[in-house]
Amino acid sequence: MKQHKLMGALAISGAFALVLSGCAAGNTGNTGDNGGKDAPKTDLSDYNPQPRSNMKQGGTVNLAINEIPEQLNAFNGDASADTATIAAFYMPQIILMKPDGTEYKNDNYLSEWKHEVKDGKTVLTFTFTDKATWNDGTPMDWTAIDATWKANRSTDEGFVPNATDGYKEIESVVQGDTPKTAIVTFKGEFAWPEMPFNGGVIHPKLADPDTFNKAMIDNPHAEWGAGPYTVDQFDANKDFISFKPNPKWWGDKPLLDKLTFTGMDAQASINAFKNGQIDQVNVGTKDRLAQVSDMKDITIHRAQQPANTLIEVDADKPQFKDVKVRQAFFAAINIEQQKKIAWNGLDYTEKPAGSFILYSFQPGYSNSLEKAGYKYDPKAANKLLDDAGWAKGSDGIREKDGVKLSVTYPIFSDDPTQAALAQSLQKMEKEVGIDLKVDVRPSNKFADDYNGKNWDVVGLRFTSSDPFGPAWFFQMYGQDQGLNLSGVQNAETDQKIHDQVESQTTPEKQIEASNKLEPEILKEWGIIPIYNGPMIYAVKKGLANLTPWPYSGLDLFGNQPVENFGWEK
Repeated sequence: MKQHKLMGALAISGAFALVLSGCAAGNTGNTGDNGGKDAPKTDLSDYNPQPRSNMKQGGTVNLAINEIPEQLNAFNGDASADTATIAAFYMPQIILMKPDGTEYKNDNYLSEWKHEVKDGKTVLTFTFTDKATWNDGTPMDWTAIDATWKANRSTDEGFVPNATDGYKEIESVVQGDTPKTAIVTFKGEFAWPEMPFNGGVIHPKLADPDTFNKAMIDNPHAEWGAGPYTVDQFDANKDFISFKPNPKWWGDKPLLDKLTFTGMDAQASINAFKNGQIDQVNVGTKDRLAQVSDMKDITIHRAQQPANTLIEVDADKPQFKDVKVRQAFFAAINIEQQKKIAWNGLDYTEKPAGSFILYSFQPGYSNSLEKAGYKYDPKAANKLLDDAGWAKGSDGIREKDGVKLSVTYPIFSDDPTQAALAQSLQKMEKEVGIDLKVDVRPSNKFADDYNGKNWDVVGLRFTSSDPFGPAWFFQMYGQDQGLNLSGVQNAETDQKIHDQVESQTTPEKQIEASNKLEPEILKEWGIIPIYNGPMIYAVKKGLANLTPWPYSGLDLFGNQPVENFGWEK
């Protein structure tokens, strides 16, 4: 399931070829002070790619995950990055992607995938293979494309999609010469024809709003899947799901006999790895790296991650109704200090992360945050709060009309680096008179709490599935999209996105328009990017073709065949 961005709990924490440009960049050369020693290298991707001939048939892989989300429909607006990770193993991967973002059809599902322009309109053709079949016996055909379009084209029909970008630009989906072929016609020329349906379709039974929104809550519905694996065991209460080879799969035999995901907090996951209970673990902090430093038969993998760590405020809460208060809150944040805490001991640096549309390692990137006028300035923050009528009390905390300027900031991790980041933010805000209350919560509460807006301020990771950032501008900044819940979006902004960005018919023009509009939207001060950061994993030696799931892996934009994930001979 491949929406452009999905939210995830704040992660414990380069360059590529845009498909349109065809020119890949090299390693970013991130280094740090390492006592005169060579700093560890952070590559674009670092996932131990191996051909199937080098791989062993059989075995088990056990993995940790933040949580098994309640919503298991990865296209739904309440889904998280963890939902997409789970879905990758039993839902169809019709389009695959190399780490640099180059897409290609999965021959197990599609015999044809092409795009062309006819009479001024972009037209896509999908032809499913004769063998492509859903687990319940339903043929996989044009109805899968039609259902996916209908469920994701709008929020006006009762569906709650993760994103409508791309889908809403489609004029029609019709059957081709046979039911196995779908013809997709856009309303005009579409700048990113590779983007729609890039990796996932839904079963036709999900093309009903009530079913789409509710049927997969705490129910994976394996019969609506189609892939090398299928669900073996599922226990929502224990945060556990396992997969086994799908007897109905028609392609290359999956390498593993069994694969499991168990929801774990940060400390539990590192302990489980050290005890041999799981086979890889995120070690993206100095403390976590140190805990695995003396382990034998493991490898450390470091890669760029196409993701933004961000801080978001809820403008619907009374404390943040006034844009001056929101601007002051962000002006009090020393981003460089946050980076130093997050990357302490990791020997990693990067260019400023000033956009949610393109990354600093992409051609066409522009620092929208800087253009919006952002800078760390506690003095300016104090003046903004004074002007907004919030006066400092005897305890240094501001008050207005007898109400304290107090906000709740949850963190969904017991990791010490996350605690240090939160405490640093708390101290920064206190300096300007804002009482930021840090609330430590279990990681398995993240999706429910975020979607339910059970927070005033929140730290997140938005991760990207593909390099077509401007194509997803509306998902990031439009109303009712389920990703950015800052509440500063409005109908006027929606219209500007449509008129200025979505109306452009080439990638180059959309990038230019995005870079112009994004700073204007950021001035509403609902959300700001902080940094991108590396992805660092400790992995049991011999595990190869790592992280074939989207969003949170070691293969940059890669979307690899899950059947090739496993152990080397």
